[in-house]
Amino acid sequence: MVPSEAGLRADCARCFGLCCVAPAFAASADFALDKPAGQPCRNLLPDFGCGIHAELRDRGFPGCTVFDCFGAGQRVAQQTFGGRDWRAAPQTARQMFDVFAAMRPLHELLWYLTEALALRPPVELREELSAALAETDRLASGSARTLLSLDVDAHRGRVNALLSRTGDLARARDGGAGADHRGAALVGRDLRRIDLRGANLRGALLIGADLRGVELTRADLTGADLRAADLRGADLSGALFLHQSQVDAARGDRRTRLPARLRRPAHWSALPLAAHRPSRRPPPGRHVARHPPS
Repeated sequence: MVPSEAGLRADCARCFGLCCVAPAFAASADFALDKPAGQPCRNLLPDFGCGIHAELRDRGFPGCTVFDCFGAGQRVAQQTFGGRDWRAAPQTARQMFDVFAAMRPLHELLWYLTEALALRPPVELREELSAALAETDRLASGSARTLLSLDVDAHRGRVNALLSRTGDLARARDGGAGADHRGAALVGRDLRRIDLRGANLRGALLIGADLRGVELTRADLTGADLRAADLRGADLSGALFLHQSQVDAARGDRRTRLPARLRRPAHWSALPLAAHRPSRRPPPGRHVARHPPS
């Protein structure tokens, strides 16, 4: 059974603020404070809402605005723990936070597998992807004890091999695969004169890169770090495996073309390209949202 799209999107109203408690924050351009793992953020409200949700960027928490649990939070809260929250049942807190750390990469894989199937790969590969999707969903449906004993990295490695094959086949369509920049360090680079159509950019570091006006049709952006990348006027409408959190972390404008399933971030500038000059300095710190490795 293919998980519903809604099940792979965060539903904070059905979660217990797990992303505001379970992970550690490091004071940086992404977060205004240090927070140890397992300690609630000081902005977390008693009802598990965020006290500064409408001002996160202005208050120094852009990392929170680009984090996505892919629906793992509500699954842990409502399915694995049956709706018992860690405040009302504090004895569940440590286990719940550890389960969330295992569940999130599984739901991330579910999202990528769903995207891979939508690319209509050959029958044999489609069957392998469908089997991997079913197995990943089965693992995510396990008990807390089962999830804590799961070797998530090993499972992710097997699934990523399928995703990489799917991406390579999709990149090779309509003109052939482009350049291989898998895992490349392209921080702050001016890429406007490089042909990136059909390129392999899995895991590439594109922090602060200048991609103004660049066409990224059939480019595989799995896990690419797009923090502060300048996408003004770029065409990402046909990019592969592009997630909303990557778009939210970048810079763009009204001329930036996105896939229909993605929304234009509210913080993107609406000014024309000529009115801006790109920043060459990438921000310090690290992005909390992670993606399958390249």
